[in-house]
Amino acid sequence: MEIFIDADACPVKDEVYKVAQRYGLKTWVVSNAFMMIPASPMIERVIVDAGPDVADDWIAEHVAPGDVAITNDIPLAERVLQAGAYAIAPNGKPFTEDSIGSAIAQRALMEQLRSTGDIYGGPKPFDRNDRSRFLQTLDQVIQKERRRRG
Repeated sequence: MEIFIDADACPVKDEVYKVAQRYGLKTWVVSNAFMMIPASPMIERVIVDAGPDVADDWIAEHVAPGDVAITNDIPLAERVLQAGAYAIAPNGKPFTEDSIGSAIAQRALMEQLRSTGDIYGGPKPFDRNDRSRFLQTLDQVIQKERRRRG
């Protein structure tokens, strides 16, 4: 079991490092630019070329059943789920087979509304409740997968 972080705009990298260390899980930090990571043989930085979806493509190509991906990107979450892995948003919301279809539809609707000028702004600011919910969800997913593996 490994963890993949879609790292360019991820606000919970430090939390992932701590949880991954506690469980002894390899963590991949995938981004378009250099970023600092803790010095650990269990954490590996992957810098991909700049461009749309390059980091997403790398994660989708490397994630395996039972792995965990941390991302806000709904199309990437769908690809992760199709690979048999878990996808969790930094706010702690797990993407599931049951929820991904509506998330994709809502994303398309919001893009359409933004393009017509009907919606301004973005999501609510990330707060400590999101961070707490994320930690709880990540721990639950890891425990579930560990039980599944025996």
